[in-house]
Amino acid sequence: MGEDRARSAIGKAARRLLPFLCLCYAVNFLDRVNVGFAALAMNQDLGLTPSIFGAGAGIFFVGYLLFEIPSNLALQRFGARIWLARIMISWGLVASAMALVSGTTGFYLMRFLLGVAEAGFFPGIILYLTFWFPARERARIVSLFMAAVPLATVIGGPVSGALLELHGLGGLKGWHWLFIIEGLPAVLLGFVALKFLDDRPAEAAWLSKDERSALAGTLAAEAKATAETGYAELGHALTKPRVLVLALLYFCIVVGLYGIGFWMPQVIQTFGKSSLQIGFLTAIPYLFASIAMVAWGWHSDRTGERIWHVALPLFLASAAFAWSAMGGPLLTIMAALTFATIGIYAAIGTFWSLPTAILTGTGAAAGLALVNATGNLGGLAGPTIVGVMKEATGTFESGLLFLAGALALGGLIALLFGYATRASAITSHVMTRGGG
Repeated sequence: MGEDRARSAIGKAARRLLPFLCLCYAVNFLDRVNVGFAALAMNQDLGLTPSIFGAGAGIFFVGYLLFEIPSNLALQRFGARIWLARIMISWGLVASAMALVSGTTGFYLMRFLLGVAEAGFFPGIILYLTFWFPARERARIVSLFMAAVPLATVIGGPVSGALLELHGLGGLKGWHWLFIIEGLPAVLLGFVALKFLDDRPAEAAWLSKDERSALAGTLAAEAKATAETGYAELGHALTKPRVLVLALLYFCIVVGLYGIGFWMPQVIQTFGKSSLQIGFLTAIPYLFASIAMVAWGWHSDRTGERIWHVALPLFLASAAFAWSAMGGPLLTIMAALTFATIGIYAAIGTFWSLPTAILTGTGAAAGLALVNATGNLGGLAGPTIVGVMKEATGTFESGLLFLAGALALGGLIALLFGYATRASAITSHVMTRGGG
């Protein structure tokens, strides 16, 4: 009976929380990467070279890294409802203020401040999901949540392209309108979050008393088991090799994620397409990626397998980037970029089931922030290196090969993590039997 009530509570939580959180994350990701669309006109207006644009796109992650762990610890202390709302309102205001940029220095400064404002949002959401969903559900739940990212680009690509067409309206440039309009929804959603979100199941009036009790009991028992085999303390979460390896793995994934997120519009632009056409073409890979991401996460939960569900998509994305570097007509390039995008997003959804399986309590708040913050240095490295390579060679070929190499390395690290985890489990089992 208790298990049935817990399942009922999980279903209600998924139906209530996921649509809102997906919407918030879609807006978050669009505000983070819409600079890639703005660059189609902004770079020429401000005199930004490929290397300057790449560095400015990536400097976002410096501010993000510096404030990531403190932000997640603040969420643990003040509650998800208040802290997530604060983050959304802050980043929405900064995102809109990107329209005020008038040169290189301002571009760097505003991208840095956007990273500071957003710090803690994504790992905060991942932490928040552990307050509501047990581990056996998380690959599916996280995949559904993160499907907001490719879907954001499916919708946001054409919208961003259309906003660029508003050039001259009200005396503003098209990229001014893009930043202003796409930043405001985050502010509105932040105020909605203050009323809509509940910090824990015990506070959810939309669950019955029995459902609240059953779900809280399931999650408490799981947290206790995780504390015995994983990391619940702050120091362990920040220093243990398994957590650090996951941070390195995520770094490789994010190199590819933002390498393609920031540069795909400009890759397509080399074929002479208009801003609106680029917006629609950019949506194609992300539409397929959103479907693959949810299906792959569901399959991982159904089989209980995690490692190959991370490694195989990364190898697919690596091969696809290498294919795209060979050049060819637009149809060929779009096919290659579509497979690369599918691989990256299929891997990400399952990836987050790995750290949440070994972290709990304060260790989860700090450890998830560490993995995300360190991993997001890939968001600094990927766009910056691609930009430098583009400026040095005049083409995207070497940059795409760099992204291929980073994702192949990520696949190998995933397999290494799986091997080390199995070896550790066997050793622990043998020692336990020997001690008994």
